[in-house]
Amino acid sequence: MHRNLTVVRLFVKKIYLILLVLMCTCLGCEWRLRSDLRPESDLFIERYDRTEAFFLTTGDFSALQQMQTHYPMQTRRLIEDVLQLGKVDDEHINIRFLSFFQDSTLQALISEVGRQYDDMSDIDQSLRESFERFSQLFPNAETPIVYTQIGSLDQSIVVGDSLLGISLDKYLGADFPLYVKYGYSERQRSMMTREYIVPDCLVFYLLSLYPAPSDSLHEVHMGRIQYSVNSMLKQQFFKSPYVEQARQQMDENKGLSFPELLEGE
Repeated sequence: MHRNLTVVRLFVKKIYLILLVLMCTCLGCEWRLRSDLRPESDLFIERYDRTEAFFLTTGDFSALQQMQTHYPMQTRRLIEDVLQLGKVDDEHINIRFLSFFQDSTLQALISEVGRQYDDMSDIDQSLRESFERFSQLFPNAETPIVYTQIGSLDQSIVVGDSLLGISLDKYLGADFPLYVKYGYSERQRSMMTREYIVPDCLVFYLLSLYPAPSDSLHEVHMGRIQYSVNSMLKQQFFKSPYVEQARQQMDENKGLSFPELLEGE
């Protein structure tokens, strides 16, 4: 009897040790999995384009529902302002939206966007760091919600209502065949590249906050905007006599803030 109790105790102890090892292994795997995956809340850029592309290539209305539920303002802006298909609450707007993108050219755009921008971690990090500097230089300005979308070769950057939308179809590379086919100049195509996304975002957002005071001062004001963007990027991305003029103005007026620079005439 005593021997049987000893055997049982040893068996229970082995089971306990096995369960303990399994539990630690599972916890370790879960910890590694969580550490490898970047939480959605940490993403600076919202990948609206992925949900949009899924709906436009499959016709799955659950994806459309997600667009309308999670991205209502982005969907309204895309349909009404960018594509100009009608009002988002029109009875047949969803069918019109889906049908519009069945064109082979637009399907090719969707495919190429998915291929080139499967990974946007580099752009995400650069935008995050740039807007952190933006908050330091413009402490009273609001940081926008940044998202990606697929248009129809219309606007590259869409700004309004604290939203900043990146149309990835306008950044597929200088040699992208559709750009050549549709008559974009060599100079235009040189700026329709991945490396222009972050600078363009910053330029257009600053222009939305600080529009040019008059047409006659447009080039001077743009030089100040681009100088400010260079400061946020921590590199001389934009170069022109007007950018140099803005730099000299800041050097000669040490107490001048960036908002004051962009508000001046």
